[in-house]
Amino acid sequence: MIIQAIRSGLFYLAFGLLTLVLATIATLGTLIPPFSKRIARFCAITWTKIVKLLLWLIVGIRSEVTGQENIPDGPCIIASKHQSDWDTVALYPELDHPAFAAKVELLKIPLVGTTMRAMGIIFVNRKNRGGALASLIEQSQKAIAQGGRIFIFPEGTRKLPLAPQDYRFGVAKLYEALEVPVVPIALNSGLFWGRNSLILWPGTARARILPPIAPGLSAREMHKQLADVIDKESTRLTLEAVETGLARPIDPEFRQRIDSAKKAISTQSS
Repeated sequence: MIIQAIRSGLFYLAFGLLTLVLATIATLGTLIPPFSKRIARFCAITWTKIVKLLLWLIVGIRSEVTGQENIPDGPCIIASKHQSDWDTVALYPELDHPAFAAKVELLKIPLVGTTMRAMGIIFVNRKNRGGALASLIEQSQKAIAQGGRIFIFPEGTRKLPLAPQDYRFGVAKLYEALEVPVVPIALNSGLFWGRNSLILWPGTARARILPPIAPGLSAREMHKQLADVIDKESTRLTLEAVETGLARPIDPEFRQRIDSAKKAISTQSS
C-alpha cells in the first residue's frame, strides 16, 4: 500500500507537469490562428501517449482498447461508460479527434480550458437546465456537418465499478436530432484509477468498443439499448478482472456490488 501510494504520488507529479507543459504549448498556439487547432490536437495526442507510458512505467497500469473495427466511417456519436480519467487518455487516440462534450466549468482551468477550446470541445452549462440540451444539440450538429464525431459520457460523471446505472436521456435526444449511429463503449478502468482516488493500482485497464446502434430507433428504445449493452459488457470486463485477481483491496461495499452483479448474471442465465 505505501509503495503504491508513493508510485501514485510520482505519477500525479509527472502527470501535472506534463499537462502544464503541453497546455502551455497549445495555448501559445492560439496566437497562430490558422494552426491553433492542429497544434492543440497534436498536444492532446502527445499527452495521451505519454500519460499511458507513465501509467505503465510508474504505477503499473497497462491500457488495452479493442473493437476499433466497430467504429463506422463518417459522423457518429461515441457514448462511453465513465469510471476514470483513464477513459479520455485511452480512448481519444482511437477516435480521430472527436468533439468531446464537456462541462463548461473546465474552461476555468488555466491553460487547459484554452487548449480544450482550441481543440473544438463542445462545452455544456449543466446549470442551464432549459438550454443545456439545446446548446449540446446545436454545437453537435455543427461538428457533424463538418464530418466530425461526438464523444459523450451518457452518465455525465465518473461512476464506481458495478455501481447502479444512471444514463441521462440527453444522449438519446442527441441521437434523435443528429440521425447518426451511436457507438457504445464499455470499460473497467475504475478498478485501477478510480474517481477521486489518490492511489492507482496496477493491472490492465480495458475498454471495448461495441457494435454501433443504427439510426432510426425512437429515443426511448435507443436509450434502453445503449444502457443495457454498455453495462452488460462493463460488468463482464469488471468481473473478469476480479476473477483474474486484483492488486487493489476489495472493501465490503465493493464486495457487495460484486456479489450482486454475479447474482444478477446467474438469475438471468437460469
